[in-house]
Amino acid sequence: MKELLPLFSRPSHYLGTEIGAVHKDAAAVRVHVALAFPDLYEVGMSYLGQRILYGVLNAQPWIWAERVFAPSPDVGALLRARQVPLATLESDTPLGRLDAVLVSLTHELCYTTVLWMLELAGIPLRAADRRPEHPLVVAGGGCVFNAEPLAPFVDVMVLGDGEEAVLDLARAVDQAKTAGWSRQELLTHLSGMPGFYVPAFFTPDASGRMQGPGVVRKRALPQLDTAPFPTQQIVPFGKPVHDRLTVEIARGCTRGCRFCQAGMIYRPVRERTVSTVTRLIEDGLAATGSEEVSFLSLSTGDFTGLTRLFAETYSRCRAEQVSIALPSLRVGSVPPELMALLASIRRTGLTLAPEAGTQRLRDVINKGITEEALLRHTSQAFACGWQQVKLYFMIGLPTETDEDLLGIIDLCRKVAETAPSRKRLQVTAAVSPFVPKAHTPFQWEAQISRAEVERRLAFLRQAVRPYKFVRLKWHSPAMTFLEGVFSRGDRALAPVIEAALARGAVLSSWEDHLQLDRWMEAFAACGVDPESYLAARDPQSPLPWDHLSAGVTREFLLRERARALAGKTTPDCRFGACRACGVCPGEDGALAPRLQPETETAAAAPAVEQVDLTVRAARFRMRYSVLGPAVYLSQLELQRLFERAFRRARVPLAFSAGFHPAPLMSFARALPVGVGSLCEEMEIFTREQVAPQTMAEAVSAELPTGMRVVEVTPLPLTGKMAEAVEEDFAVTCVDPAARQRLAEQWAALAAASSWVVEKPSKRGSRPVDVRAVVQAVRDVENGWVVTLSWQVEGYASPLWVLRAVDPDLDLAQVRVVKVARRMDADRATEG
Repeated sequence: MKELLPLFSRPSHYLGTEIGAVHKDAAAVRVHVALAFPDLYEVGMSYLGQRILYGVLNAQPWIWAERVFAPSPDVGALLRARQVPLATLESDTPLGRLDAVLVSLTHELCYTTVLWMLELAGIPLRAADRRPEHPLVVAGGGCVFNAEPLAPFVDVMVLGDGEEAVLDLARAVDQAKTAGWSRQELLTHLSGMPGFYVPAFFTPDASGRMQGPGVVRKRALPQLDTAPFPTQQIVPFGKPVHDRLTVEIARGCTRGCRFCQAGMIYRPVRERTVSTVTRLIEDGLAATGSEEVSFLSLSTGDFTGLTRLFAETYSRCRAEQVSIALPSLRVGSVPPELMALLASIRRTGLTLAPEAGTQRLRDVINKGITEEALLRHTSQAFACGWQQVKLYFMIGLPTETDEDLLGIIDLCRKVAETAPSRKRLQVTAAVSPFVPKAHTPFQWEAQISRAEVERRLAFLRQAVRPYKFVRLKWHSPAMTFLEGVFSRGDRALAPVIEAALARGAVLSSWEDHLQLDRWMEAFAACGVDPESYLAARDPQSPLPWDHLSAGVTREFLLRERARALAGKTTPDCRFGACRACGVCPGEDGALAPRLQPETETAAAAPAVEQVDLTVRAARFRMRYSVLGPAVYLSQLELQRLFERAFRRARVPLAFSAGFHPAPLMSFARALPVGVGSLCEEMEIFTREQVAPQTMAEAVSAELPTGMRVVEVTPLPLTGKMAEAVEEDFAVTCVDPAARQRLAEQWAALAAASSWVVEKPSKRGSRPVDVRAVVQAVRDVENGWVVTLSWQVEGYASPLWVLRAVDPDLDLAQVRVVKVARRMDADRATEG
């Protein structure tokens, strides 16, 4: 697959050479697997679950776990056209040659993408069609608690926490290879272990009830504090959706929101101690060089040691220009003093989730917050300097009326009134249609139709018009429709997934890739009425997921449903009586007690030493090389890569002043993606004097494969970076025919008086005389050294120049490396 990198869009997403990536000798391991994420690199690299499993598996010397993500559509088409199978990032091993492909199912709209990846890898889609030489296809993640639509395509599903289960899986695969088990024998062995579900061993009867070996119960780690957590996380080349060091501080939530599947399937609540989290943060920042750290849990504000944790990490983060993110904050869960500290580090938008516009409906869904508490929270935030607030709401909740919809706009208005000024105020109401999920009290409720979603959205758009400071956003009704069908679907939907794949319906969670008409054609072709899956369910009838247990009992869910319809709330069992949901072990079912109050509040807000990050004590020019896989990094990726390399190398960079300080780094003209260099340059300012050779060695050690610091030169504190006006490039062709044709084109160019080609740009195109750009062509072994001048026609990518000389040139056959750069003596300010 890597031989096609020059033809890929965003080729850095397929390199597998990031800092933190694990490379082993395939011949020296006994179990070789891929962790597959059925979405693009920038989404998959944000998923903490894959990072945890990557660390757990690769900590074992006898296991090698690599990554694979869904390719972009153009790359997928190229793989198909060139008949090149989808392969792993780290070793470029085709998926079909592995022992297992472990797929993360995080949302229902990825199902066709899973099949697309298998198809690109040459692996039979249906489990029943796979032979002994094919890898085991294993699925995990939140969706497996009802992934029946995908069941015929998966060999094994793993329910619950994966840290221990994934090692049990690897041991079973190792044992099967050693003992010569058949595929059936391995599946039988796995089905006997807790948390492992083999769909082929279950079939629906006439009533729809699944018949099989028995109820499959999820795996749950008894303690999170002792569970493995990676600090040597992969530092992505491309910018992921969530670009930060994420540390899981707690798992599970017992607030009991009746619409929330995660709050049910990830019970019970388990926390890491503050000392463990601070150690993970310390080690993680040192290993990754991240400029932001995130405390992750389903309800971060409920972490019992949050104030102490924040106090213990605040000083270091402030001193090193590292911001702290607290996602999933509940209204009222953050004390004012902590909010003030958070505002002093970063003050972007504030996000809260009241979910419903009226207190009546918030009681129905058991949200557990009041309007008074919400307004108090936003008032404190505005006082600390926040100017933007985003409020998440759902429409289509059980018992919702138009009065509840008006309550959304009214609540936004009241939030705005808590701000001291509306000069720069922005209140955003983000609206998502409600989708009933399996294993929740609302799993039996109806989902409103697409037409009704559109009506309610139009109602809100009309209601918000008088309020210019309120911005209304909404989730795609088409996506919500499909999510609703598959979230409570059964195996009858499997042919629909195949039919949609055949029509090109992949990456459907991306709005620019979603094509609902293709899905509707697939439903029609399979004789399936999708609307029937949105209808209300009879609580007395079997459900497609009854044979899969998340721990919470059917009786508990029915009790909560009854309380919802009666408008009654249920207190969080962490702060009150046990609600007998069925998850917790022990006779009384009680969770472990909370930390003692004195432990939680023992650490007060710290007195932070003020560090002036804008001091410019020294200025350096750094010359570096870019070769091998590093040639596929873009200039933006190089900038992020260097900032984090400097952080890991403990180089005291100077920062700009202002609200969003940035490291003082400047680069020479951007190197085109796909072009290597022996002589790239950048300049940096540092807050302290640093020995040049020490810096060169420390930073080189933190650069990825193919990059090295060649030289570091001190410069005066004042001066302007000079730009090259002429550069030499070594051009080689790996294909003899292409080399011969290009040689003929060089000769034709040399004989021509002019060679005008239209050069495209964002503003259109302009004619460029390539003859004035190409100053000289010198023959060398297997290619040429080409001198390009930018003084007459301005700069042009050397790859564009090559295609201008030979329009038929296949860039996959060419290697280009910059070998020299010459400055304009009149413009250069330093040596």
